[in-house]
Amino acid sequence: MFWFASLLSNIGSWAQMVAEPWLLLRLGASPFLVGLDSFALSMPVLLLTLAGGVLADRADRRRVITLFQSLQMLCPIAIVALLLTGGLAPWIVIALSLVVGITDALSMPAFTSIVPTIVERPQLPAALALNSTQFNLSRVLGPALAGVLMASVGAIGCFAVSAVSYIPFIGVALWILPRQPRSMTRVSADALRHPFAGLRGILEVPQLRGAILTTFFSGLLCGPLITFTPVLIKNVLQGDAGQYSLAVGAFGVGGVLVAGALVGVEPGRDRRWLATIFGSAFGAALVLVAMNPSVRVLPGLMVLCGVAMSVTNTSTNTLLQSGAAPEQRGQAVSLFMLAMRGGLALGSLLTGALVNQWGVRHALLVDGLLAVGAQVVISWTWLRAAPATVQAD
Repeated sequence: MFWFASLLSNIGSWAQMVAEPWLLLRLGASPFLVGLDSFALSMPVLLLTLAGGVLADRADRRRVITLFQSLQMLCPIAIVALLLTGGLAPWIVIALSLVVGITDALSMPAFTSIVPTIVERPQLPAALALNSTQFNLSRVLGPALAGVLMASVGAIGCFAVSAVSYIPFIGVALWILPRQPRSMTRVSADALRHPFAGLRGILEVPQLRGAILTTFFSGLLCGPLITFTPVLIKNVLQGDAGQYSLAVGAFGVGGVLVAGALVGVEPGRDRRWLATIFGSAFGAALVLVAMNPSVRVLPGLMVLCGVAMSVTNTSTNTLLQSGAAPEQRGQAVSLFMLAMRGGLALGSLLTGALVNQWGVRHALLVDGLLAVGAQVVISWTWLRAAPATVQAD
């Protein structure tokens, strides 16, 4: 039930994410404002996700998820209402993205750290890969649904579906997921004085620190691809909304294809090599996207990008959740989110500025080359460190 509710929720979220940049362009927004919208969605991760990690470790995760996801559901409802009345403007969309970003930052560590509480320790890597499968499956189904809705009823249909998709997920979080044990929600006086003390212990482990850096630079330099895919298709390749949804869906297909294979990886396998190799491959695939002259070839390249991103992020997430102590798992997840979403926020803003100056092709080309170089530098010390000890529950 958790898996299916998460899938439905993510399908709605992806339908909205596909429609939003296209809607902004239709409202007259510049490429910089498209990047600013992505920055507003991801920027709160830089400020609040560590607090969200503390909430995940100290509070009842079900209630944290229910509260903030309920607030987040109001944002697509507001956009639907404003589209119906003709009062929507780019700055309103960006402001609501900021609200979504804040609620995501405070609730996602609780959501992600629930997976280890509903499976046994030996099943954790496979469970995380299975969870990645539903997320990437939603990358396929969400954009496909968005393409149908945008071609028929318009962007308003995508935001309406997004609003409805919150309902089953909130229901599962409230009634199905296990309650947080009282022993884990009890807060000591020392923990109140130093709520982020556990982060230092996580960052002092070379394997975990390398996982965070790999995730950060992948998000910073490769993450903006999805943000600026509509700019590339509409302004350079002369494509339409259907081809845009096809490209984003192809990205998800790549994630689904490889996530199923990751379920079968042996639990004791050192995932640092997987993360490094595919993190570098993500940068190389981004270079190919930047150099590609045809909108028909783009979906194939997006499949490669989806494969690379899925292996990289699933591997680093598994390393962090397996290597962190149970009482620090929420903070480990918050560091993963900070690296992934925070990197995307900064990358979208910086890439948006580069797009305005050099054009989207050159901006993505620079991002891809820097991504390959960054992964090579990180791997130089990361792969030489001894593997971290897996923490027992």
